Amino acid sequence: MTSNLQDPKQLSPDGAIQNPQQVFARLADVIATRRGLDPSSSYVARLLAAAPDAALKKVGEEAAEVIMAAKDGAPDRIVSEMADLWFHCLVALVQAGIRPEQVLAELARREGISGLDEKAARRAAEKP
Repeated sequence: MTSNLQDPKQLSPDGAIQNPQQVFARLADVIATRRGLDPSSSYVARLLAAAPDAALKKVGEEAAEVIMAAKDGAPDRIVSEMADLWFHCLVALVQAGIRPEQVLAELARREGISGLDEKAARRAAEKP
């Protein structure tokens, strides 16, 4: 996979990525192309060929590593481990047939809504 992230046009003056949603979409597209490939040819192909629990287990492992890095107060490790977590979450999304744009749309929907109000609305919707 080639990346345009080193292209200066992709970065803002402070070095931030200008369109992070495009990064998620591109990664999801690449992950999806690995489905059905020989598992010995690609780490992602191996994860996708395994039982769904394999990718989910990696999500759990990476989440634990983010927690440990955060508890250690190690910003560089937090970034690295969070990238691993997000990547494995993308694998799990692809496995479930969900696009990252769907998750981003849900986050956008929730933006500006109190977390307490959001949880209360979900609880109310779950009641029969």
